[in-house]
Amino acid sequence: MSVAEQMAVIKRGTVEILIEKELEEKLAKSLASGTPLKIKAGFDPTAPDLHLGHTVLIHKLRQFQQLGHEVNFLIGDFTGMIGDPTGKSETRKVLTRDDVLRNAETYKEQVFKILDPAKTKVVFNSDWLNKLDAGGMIGLASKYTVARMLERDDFHKRFTSQQPISIHEFLYPLIQGYDSVALKSDVELGGTDQKFNLLMGRELQREWGQPPQCILTMPLLEGLDGVNKMSKSLGNYIGINEPADEIFGKVMSISDELMLRYYELLSDMPLSDLEQLKTGLKDGSVHPMEAKKALGREIVGRFHGSAAGDEAVENFVKRFRDNEIPVDMPQANFVLADGPLLLARALTEAGLTKSNGEGRRAIDQGGVKLNSEKVSDTNLELTAAGEYIVQIGKRRFARIVVS
Repeated sequence: MSVAEQMAVIKRGTVEILIEKELEEKLAKSLASGTPLKIKAGFDPTAPDLHLGHTVLIHKLRQFQQLGHEVNFLIGDFTGMIGDPTGKSETRKVLTRDDVLRNAETYKEQVFKILDPAKTKVVFNSDWLNKLDAGGMIGLASKYTVARMLERDDFHKRFTSQQPISIHEFLYPLIQGYDSVALKSDVELGGTDQKFNLLMGRELQREWGQPPQCILTMPLLEGLDGVNKMSKSLGNYIGINEPADEIFGKVMSISDELMLRYYELLSDMPLSDLEQLKTGLKDGSVHPMEAKKALGREIVGRFHGSAAGDEAVENFVKRFRDNEIPVDMPQANFVLADGPLLLARALTEAGLTKSNGEGRRAIDQGGVKLNSEKVSDTNLELTAAGEYIVQIGKRRFARIVVS
């Protein structure tokens, strides 16, 4: 593909490219020499499972592979023991090496559901950082000033509010930047919250006499609530190792607006087809439910196989048809981090009742069903994550998604 064609693919869903002209020059040189660019993205194995939020970067890495470039999937087994201070208001708990290595093994298994193993180098930054002795670490630390570190937003906020900042947290961006030196990376990918760390790589590569890497920042994927960054701690995530029907059901629970964002960042749908989909949704020629089912089929198929994707669609449709439940209905999302969800409150939030009191009365009168079962407890609480169908009378339904 030409430089312009490659740039069109690379720009899809990207928030910022630094520096765009430099990237075009690197691509042109790669085409002329037949030498692929070295693309890097790092993941600290701080939790055992990946979710769709992580796959925004991995999906972009796959696009670079399809363009013929070499991907370094970096597992931060060394940096994972420090803990990335990005966006944190306090020092992170330090993980043990056993925790990090255990999580790292699961990452290796999961990423090849997306990446091409033949075009992927899985690297661990402990391979070079363990060799960086005390003298090397001091030399690395000499490349940056405390004043520059404190320009970073999260460090600045903690410093001005007199929240502790441990010295090892200052080392994190330096070490991440040194990873780019060790790998001689041409391009590094990261979330928008990683811009400070990514720029550090450019600066340190100059210090080591290397051409500075280009940077791609990708958006942070919103979770099921459509507001907060997808996160296990918030319970608004879709795990890539979850059962097929659960993944599909969660995709079906997202808003129509969020669906388009997921299409752009997670789908293999060509850009021209995506534009047609947007037009169809706008003029009414495409029903949002059908578009959402297609997205759910694709995502399930990626992690469980195409047959599982087709089966998930069938199971979803059958579930609603056999119970005479409408597929299209109002929806309300809740997170268990806020505490158990009172069913009467869920009815109100979903627009089926005007107040919690009215919801309790409807339950007391025997007019409320939860997943087709009549409810009698006016103080019933939903304490488990999942998707619930609530019904008042014969025709009023709502979907309650608890994560």
